Amino acid sequence: MLEKCELCPFKCKVNRKEGILGKCRAGKDLKIGLYSLHFDEEPCISGNSGSGTVFFSNCNLKCVFCQNYEISSKEYGEIITVERLAEIFLELQNKNANNINLVTPTPYIYQIIEAIKIAKERGLKIPILYNTSGYENVKTLKLLEGYIDIYLPDFKYADNDLAKRLSKTDRYFEIVTEAVKEMYRQVGVPKLDKNGIIQKGLIIRHLILPNHVDNTKKVLKWIDENLDREIYVSIMAQYFPCFKAKENSDINRKISKYEYEEVEKLLYSLDIENGYMQDFEPNEDEEKYVPKFNNDI
Repeated sequence: MLEKCELCPFKCKVNRKEGILGKCRAGKDLKIGLYSLHFDEEPCISGNSGSGTVFFSNCNLKCVFCQNYEISSKEYGEIITVERLAEIFLELQNKNANNINLVTPTPYIYQIIEAIKIAKERGLKIPILYNTSGYENVKTLKLLEGYIDIYLPDFKYADNDLAKRLSKTDRYFEIVTEAVKEMYRQVGVPKLDKNGIIQKGLIIRHLILPNHVDNTKKVLKWIDENLDREIYVSIMAQYFPCFKAKENSDINRKISKYEYEEVEKLLYSLDIENGYMQDFEPNEDEEKYVPKFNNDI
């Protein structure tokens, strides 16, 4: 399948086994940036013991404001085997991780599936979480059915022109909405254990961008009108201009209190019952900005 790669919506059809690179610039080998317990995800994901996070190198999106650009765009990372990835899953489980959190996994789906098989044969029991940009092929997502317990897609844009300019994608809205529907079909609304930790289900993330509150409102309205009211949404207020964002005047600042309150006001007027909204915490020291989540909506 890597000889004519069509994993993501770009369908580059390059032969990755011969070292030809497509949009994501991932080759034939599995490459990760880092892995660790992560405590700053949503409360139902991190809990008290953390999320077993594996950051995969490369990404099919080219977001000018990416906060993980060293891994996603500058290709920082280490090549590992499928066998080693399975070992990492088990190591994270042994550290009491609540789940295995696969971050930007799309270019490596085939290898990840094999690693999950190996790890489960060796005792992996915690849920597998697919942490994605949302820009996915439905056909590819179908390959993951039965392997993924939790989907955590970003839903960045309702405006295709904005998506094209800031993330270099085509038909973003149409592609992401179809992908989200497929994720929902597979795992449904979130199911939490007695400790409030998610075991299965869909959580949709959305990052508020400065000067683009209307985009956020359209995203939330689509979720409200097309998915179950018990779906979880996670509204993120952590944006700050990094990577190439400062080259774009409309997103060269953090969001304002007014923008935050506009989104908050809409969110509480919708029928969406569950989720999180990140606290608005202005901080001039961007490097020390730490995301924090408040209570359930």
